[in-house]
Amino acid sequence: MAFGMQEATSDDDTEVMNEINMTPLVDVMLVLLIIFIITVPVMKHAIQVELPSATAQRQDIKPETIQLSVDAQGAYFWNQNAVTQEALGGMLEVEAHKEPQPELHIRGDKAVRYEFVAQAMATAKQAGLRKIGFITEPKH
Repeated sequence: MAFGMQEATSDDDTEVMNEINMTPLVDVMLVLLIIFIITVPVMKHAIQVELPSATAQRQDIKPETIQLSVDAQGAYFWNQNAVTQEALGGMLEVEAHKEPQPELHIRGDKAVRYEFVAQAMATAKQAGLRKIGFITEPKH
């Protein structure tokens, strides 16, 4: 009997066997499985490192917000209290040295000259404030 041939039937005609021999495929798959079983634990635990444990508490210190308003005549208001331009510089310097530094929100009247708002911004920058924002009203 030849390899890949079925037994001759009574008619003596030979037919080719049309089945795939699965034995070599199973052997190769078993070898690959064994290789992966051996190498995966080695790759996972290559270096043992004991990491330190620490607990960190989130700091929820919110900086205060300073409202600096400029009315239509160019007068300055520090949190709704009238202040002169000369006193404004000193107050901004005191706030600039605080930690965390407060935010300065400038509210300029729409009728005020830009010069007064620009002076307030320049004074705040010279004092060392880094967080300066403008407050506007949304259109309806």
